[in-house]
Amino acid sequence: MHHLAKVLVAGAISAAMLVTPIDTSRAQVAGGAVQFRPHRAVYDITFDHATPGSGVADMSGRMVYEMTGSSCGEYAQNMRFVTRMTNQEGVAQVNDLRTSSFEDLTTHRLRFSSSQYENQKLSEASQGSAGPGNGASFTEVKLVKPAKKTVKLPSDIYFPIQHSLALVEAARAGHSQFTANLYDGSDKGEKFYETSAVIGPRAAPGSVKVAAKVANGDKLDGLSSWPIAIGYFEPGPSRLDALPTYELSFRFYENGVSSRLYIDYGDFAIRGELKELTFLEEGKCAASPSPAPVKR
Repeated sequence: MHHLAKVLVAGAISAAMLVTPIDTSRAQVAGGAVQFRPHRAVYDITFDHATPGSGVADMSGRMVYEMTGSSCGEYAQNMRFVTRMTNQEGVAQVNDLRTSSFEDLTTHRLRFSSSQYENQKLSEASQGSAGPGNGASFTEVKLVKPAKKTVKLPSDIYFPIQHSLALVEAARAGHSQFTANLYDGSDKGEKFYETSAVIGPRAAPGSVKVAAKVANGDKLDGLSSWPIAIGYFEPGPSRLDALPTYELSFRFYENGVSSRLYIDYGDFAIRGELKELTFLEEGKCAASPSPAPVKR
């Protein structure tokens, strides 16, 4: 899924072994092993811990994630992530992140938009598109917001859905680690992250139970799942010796649904518990001009 506006696990991520990139686009379009199911998931956000001097005393909120798509390899993702953070002086701030993206796996193209609000005032926005440039020798990003600009990134960039599909492919193949350069348009749309994922042992269908109070949660009981931890690193030659900028861990089901989120920003961490799950109809095989926003 989208990397959740900066996410996950407490604990060191070991240096990852390079895994040969998997052609997830062809596998998906051909009806291969990995098929993500369109869905809408709601997570309750709770405070886990903070380090001394972080300035964070408490945090709570809600995240709504929606993925729609088709077997033709076209996916739209929408997320709204609203939190209320209280500092050590008791002053609260409401942060509201809204993101939308449309990804075409067959052409390896991404369209995205992101808006960040602080106490209902827009503080940051990005919008643009990305895809192969100059015969696929690099990835070209064309930004509209915050300003018109063209950015060149490495050619081996993974976009969010492609990355998620590759994680499941790697997990099913028995790999315990997976590395990739990931770009989703966040951070003003100008940067990518080197990601290092550690994939835990497969949980067989029925061995992990979702809380009974989660509507449609029982439909996950018949699926395989894996605990996954991803470290997000600033690109550079010293990455293997560096701490991740942030870390994300979650349980990932083979149909694309995530549960048990844990997001570590370094000086504080939060959890996300799946509370609502709604499966959606598969989309038609025709590119949509833009993703529809999540209903407020």
